[in-house]
Amino acid sequence: MTSASLSRRGFMGQSLALGCSLAAAPLVTPIALAGAPGENRLVVIILRGAMDGLDLLRPLGDKLLPELRPSLSGEGPALDNYFVLHPALDGLLPLWQAGELAFAPATSTPYRDRRSHFDGQDHLEAGTAGELPPALTRDGWLNRLLTLLPGVEGRTAFAVGRSRMLILEGEAPITQWTPGTELTLSPQSQLLLGRLFEADPLFAEPGRTALEMSRPSEGGAVPQDAEGLARFVAEQLQGETRIASFSLTGWDTHRAQARALPPALAQLQAALLGLRDGLGPIWGRTTVMAMTEFGRTVRENGTGGTDHGTGGALLLAGGAIRGGRMFGDWPGLGENALYAGRDLMPLRDIRAYAAWGLRDMFGLRASEVSGVVFPGLDMDENPRLLL
Repeated sequence: MTSASLSRRGFMGQSLALGCSLAAAPLVTPIALAGAPGENRLVVIILRGAMDGLDLLRPLGDKLLPELRPSLSGEGPALDNYFVLHPALDGLLPLWQAGELAFAPATSTPYRDRRSHFDGQDHLEAGTAGELPPALTRDGWLNRLLTLLPGVEGRTAFAVGRSRMLILEGEAPITQWTPGTELTLSPQSQLLLGRLFEADPLFAEPGRTALEMSRPSEGGAVPQDAEGLARFVAEQLQGETRIASFSLTGWDTHRAQARALPPALAQLQAALLGLRDGLGPIWGRTTVMAMTEFGRTVRENGTGGTDHGTGGALLLAGGAIRGGRMFGDWPGLGENALYAGRDLMPLRDIRAYAAWGLRDMFGLRASEVSGVVFPGLDMDENPRLLL
């Protein structure tokens, strides 16, 4: 077999024949990493399952909340004279006090009414409004961002995990592997895989890394707990990586939300504190955006949970943000103020917050962001998220 014949197609065929295809590895939380110019860092956390923004950020100043949420409107650490934080996030209060945590309540993507997790997450990661394009032509807003940044090469952008993240898919070249998997290969098989990787420039560097990280070792694999995952991402951000995205699940709380939501919130808190601790002084140049596909109903249901809704909340963290504050307005919980009579009314497109953050973080023109990253977006006024 010659080097010329060891194409990507050949690699996949040989890997499957060996029974060790990376795509068939055990599920690992998808991570997207990319290099970019400058020293600012961006982390986007996708909260899959529709996080309840009204429980994350409880508007106790709204007198209607106890009536609408009889078992889900308890106390928590006060952020101001209107909002309290869910008690499971009390470890984040020091970030709020240090100006390194902020929220934008009553926000969402343009996705409406059908309330499908799959479509909602696709809209969130694609950054689009209206109908989604066919899957084969769909790309993600972080990938479109990369096309505007100089010096971004294929070897600096990776999608890590069995499932690729749409947010990094698109024209800018990416590579994928699944870390955290023990490959029980003979020395001869490892040598063959090494040759297969080396024969294709696109696979060479990530291929070597995949083999190294996939061998049994103490700490060589990507952890799957939120804190360990965040620390792994922080290690990458200390090198050439400037942009990272990963997912946290567990937010679909149709039943017994008072029991179901705290574990997910604890994972989010662990991820944020893990990033802060792992980044050290780099935290001061970091912006974290935690966003979800849509919110949940204002009224809790008969099983003590909440159903798929519309308006949610954006969480911002990092030393680069203007924290300790709420961005945007509050629509209220009165019957006439709700969306479709059931959901929190979204007052601003979540893409506008992300767009202004990208514009200020990477020195882009607003027209570039609204024309390429989020096509057709009305960015409106700059909320000045960053210092």
